[in-house]
Amino acid sequence: QVQLVESGGGLVQFGGSLRLSCGASGSIFTIYGMGWYRQAPGKQRELVARITSSGITNYADSVKGRFLISRDNAKNTVYLQMNSLKPEDTAVYYCNADVRPNDGSTRSRDYWGQGTQVTVSS
Repeated sequence: QVQLVESGGGLVQFGGSLRLSCGASGSIFTIYGMGWYRQAPGKQRELVARITSSGITNYADSVKGRFLISRDNAKNTVYLQMNSLKPEDTAVYYCNADVRPNDGSTRSRDYWGQGTQVTVSS
């Protein structure tokens, strides 16, 4: 089993910053891509940012220049530094990882964290 646990959400004022963390644990052979998604009330879940195992990143247009994704492969952890936050960034943020479990399988699987609430007040 593989678990993803997020932390770092909370309430912040317009223009403020937050840093989200997501650690993967369990029976892991290797982790490929990791990323952050978010879901606002009444909306579909959307990509925020992703990072490959070699550090290549991509971002949603709405967060480019404000958010920075990074990862520590030794700790199986991905981070999301969020700056210049806006009320429209309010959502539940979910961590995602493409993991090859250490169970003899050669295929990777998608895993999700439980989500962490980010609320930006105006």
